[in-house]
Amino acid sequence: MKIGIILGSIREGRAGAQVAEWVYDRAKEHGGAEFELVDLKDYNVPLLTTGVHPAMANRDYESQEVKNWGRKIDEFDGYIFVTTEYNHGVPGAFKNAVDSLAPEWMNKMVAFVGYGAANGVRAIEQWRGIVANFNMWDIRTTVEFNIFSEFTDGVFAPNERYEGEITALFDQLVAAHRAAKAA
Repeated sequence: MKIGIILGSIREGRAGAQVAEWVYDRAKEHGGAEFELVDLKDYNVPLLTTGVHPAMANRDYESQEVKNWGRKIDEFDGYIFVTTEYNHGVPGAFKNAVDSLAPEWMNKMVAFVGYGAANGVRAIEQWRGIVANFNMWDIRTTVEFNIFSEFTDGVFAPNERYEGEITALFDQLVAAHRAAKAA
């Protein structure tokens, strides 16, 4: 089983890079799956303007950047979305990148790690509805960080209670994938 930890913010100076690295480091320690950190910023996914709906493109997208993004996403059996919350919602670049593909997401597991002024919870709740369109199964457990209490002078320093929360997220994601495969 291969899980992609997707860093969904592309902003300069983004707090999410530290959060995603923290998640990735704990994932490697956890085991149970192969984990890979995927930075959306590395793919330069253009705005979705194509006349062909991604679900009908049969993975043959017009843009080479979207083809590259799709090949990467297709490698995984499941995902952990590391998502910020912008203006009470999902980050636009991440939503665009998800919308630019279709079959690559279908029928896979997903978990969420959020961060922001309100811990990213509103973005996580919006993601649940979005990924349902791809028949993705999201696990209940989430991990949420507040940018005012978990960062000190711009450095991510989460409270130790998050160690147990991220372990529970990994445990549930791996178990859910195995149960789905067995069924």
